[in-house]
Amino acid sequence: MEPQQSDESGEPGDVPAGRVRVFDTTLRDGEQAPGFSLDRKSKLRMAQMLESLGVDVLEAGFPQASPDDFAAVAEIARALQGTTACGLARCVPGDIDAAGRALEKARRSRIHLFLSTSPLHREHKLGKSRAEVLDIAVEAVERSCQRVDEVEFSAEDATRTEWDFLAEVFSAVAKAGASTLNVPDTVGYTTPAEMAGLFRYLRSHVPGSDKLEFSGHCHDDLGMAVANSLAAIGAGARQVECTINGIGERAGNAALEEVVMAMKVRAEYFGVDTRIDTRKLYPASRLLAELTGHAVPRNKAVVGANAFAHESGIHQHGMLKHRGTYEIMRPEDVGFGATQLVLGKHSGRAALRARLVALGHDPDEAALDDIFARFKTLADRKREIHDDDLDALAGGRAAGSRAAKTRAAGVAA
Repeated sequence: MEPQQSDESGEPGDVPAGRVRVFDTTLRDGEQAPGFSLDRKSKLRMAQMLESLGVDVLEAGFPQASPDDFAAVAEIARALQGTTACGLARCVPGDIDAAGRALEKARRSRIHLFLSTSPLHREHKLGKSRAEVLDIAVEAVERSCQRVDEVEFSAEDATRTEWDFLAEVFSAVAKAGASTLNVPDTVGYTTPAEMAGLFRYLRSHVPGSDKLEFSGHCHDDLGMAVANSLAAIGAGARQVECTINGIGERAGNAALEEVVMAMKVRAEYFGVDTRIDTRKLYPASRLLAELTGHAVPRNKAVVGANAFAHESGIHQHGMLKHRGTYEIMRPEDVGFGATQLVLGKHSGRAALRARLVALGHDPDEAALDDIFARFKTLADRKREIHDDDLDALAGGRAAGSRAAKTRAAGVAA
């Protein structure tokens, strides 16, 4: 493998400013995750949400995988109005022809070809030499160019491929007609510094790179998919491949909402933007959770239930003074609604008073001392304090959980 020639972290200032194309693979790579498969109706519903969100390219599936996958890709391709419809294909004629047929009715179509290039994959998966891999890739691109508007080529396991061979493959497929060159970190192996170095190397060693679109596709096996994707962008990638909620094979893919919001929040640093309507990130996340039956973890960045929730008294006090003390983005910017000051055992007097006032109570200091003491006792028994609990505390009554009240009412009935 080519030695890592640069340990630079990918400073965005040295690449041209512009827009990053968002390639969504929720319905292909994401749906391959065990337990996340969707029926055709659900796929179409999610595809419509993704187009509304503003993704540039939507990878609808792998047409050759099954008749149902073919039908889903064809249906989504017909339905998309402005987003490019994409189908995955191996570098074999049957896959390419199936993808071409599935995309026939698309307003804008793309075949996404993939072929292993790393020494490990060449030997143990393909049983092919460098020269054979090169020939297969070129023939596949030429065939695909006859069937769709644009062709993307992915060098599977690119981050464990010799850098000089990767540049050779990309040069050959670009000459054959591929306009997008994708660098997949297929097994989540690389680091941000290595990713940035690789993209710089490729952009300087592939002829005509200024007219090509370099893309990053990162997996999260070591928890670095988003960091690696951002490093690729910082080093010149102008397409990023990702999924809603980061779903995908094994530990998943780079999470679309995290990559997009990182570019938005740190706009001065990255110097690029996307056409994503970020106000639809939370609705898209919730729709996917509904369709797959897999809840979003509470601590999930950007779209988790706790992303804009604060329980610590220190944090709540800061938030009441100035939102920027503990929030770097506004919940409404991702379609979340509003910041939540959650009352629990870690909360302080400032947050308690603010909530009581919002509920119409205005205790003096002595009354607040008494309510706060009883609040802390209750908070040790409950994970979260609700508004009806606070009404009871402010009225001098015993407070209990809603569930307990419901059970009591049921017994009385």
